[in-house]
This record gives sequence, structure tokens and C-alpha cells, in this order.
Amino acid sequence: MFKKIIPILGYVYLWVVGKTSRIIWKNLQICRDLERHGKNFIYAFWHSRQFVFVYSHRRQPVTILVSASQDGEYIARTLHLFGMKTVRGSSTRGGFKALKQLMEHTQQGLHPGVTPDGPRGPVRKVKPGVLFLAQKLKLPIIPITNASRTKVTFKSWDEIHLPLPFNRIVIVHGSPIYISARDSLKKKAKELETALNRITKEADKLADAHSL
Repeated sequence: MFKKIIPILGYVYLWVVGKTSRIIWKNLQICRDLERHGKNFIYAFWHSRQFVFVYSHRRQPVTILVSASQDGEYIARTLHLFGMKTVRGSSTRGGFKALKQLMEHTQQGLHPGVTPDGPRGPVRKVKPGVLFLAQKLKLPIIPITNASRTKVTFKSWDEIHLPLPFNRIVIVHGSPIYISARDSLKKKAKELETALNRITKEADKLADAHSL
């Protein structure tokens, strides 16, 4: 029963948040330019900022990597209600199968979405999964984040943000990060981590600004 009710409640709540909030996009042209040239890419965003993307990227050509856990089941069902595709798995559970499915989805023109510090942390630390995926698929990574002027911050490992209705929400994109077969994944992990933290700080500042 709860498996059906929780995703519906999540869907309704996030729909209300999205419809009553002002959403400001920054550097969206980065993605649009790649799409215009027929280029695919991977979205990477911190685990704590995932709720906004469920609404902001609804019905867009994305496929989201979701944990195989019970919490992941609720998230996956909510994403499906918003018309988004998902792949279940992580670096510890179903990793090879998930990679295969993501490769199939990219061939269909979908943009993979990954939380590089999920599903269990450490918080804001990039694990190698998304870098390995980018290397195998030969796709750039687009760092992306969001911030809400008003939100509830839970005392979870990632301090996840739940945006409130009647909000100002800022979505910020970073420059593409390319990974070749010769690159050090450790160095690229640090580059992605730095980029995500930089745009997250920028988004927080813009969301709290008195005027935009």
C-alpha cells in the first residue's frame, strides 16, 4: 500500500512546488548547444539536490540512475509518474547491469543522470562510477545543481533539501567535463567535485538574493 501512496504524494507535492515557484535557469545554453549538435551528455548532481530535478526535468529525454534500495523504489516510482525513465543499481548493487542499461538508453538519445556521491556518501565526494560511465560511453559530464530560497533540510547523511511551495528556485549548469581513456579518474573526480561545489555555492547565493 505504502509503495503506491508515497510516490503519489511525492508527485503531487513536487508538482505544487514547481507550479507555485519561480524557476530561474542559469547557463542552460551549455546543454542546448550540445543537443543542437547532436551530442549526448551525462548530468551529475549532488544527492542532496535531487528533488528539484524530479520536477524541472520531467518529460525530458533523461534516464536517472536510482539506488536498488527500498527508498530508491519510492524515488523511481515518483520519477515514472513524471514521465522519466530510470535504471536501478549502484556501484555496489547491480552495477554491471545498470551500466548496460544506461548504455542502451544513451543509444536511444537519453541523457543519463547520476548522483556521484550517492547512494550512501560520503557527502559531496565524487565516487568513480560516473567517471567510469563517461569514459565508457565517451560522453561529457555536465555538472548541474539547484538551490531553493526556502526549504526543509533533513538530518540525513546528505542533508537533503526539500523545497517548499511559493519559492524561488535556481538551477545552474557547469561547463562540460570530458574524460578520455588516458585521463586519471582521481584527478577528474576532483575536477567534477570542485565544479559541483562551485556552482552549488553560486546557486545558493542566487536563490537567497533579494532581487533577480
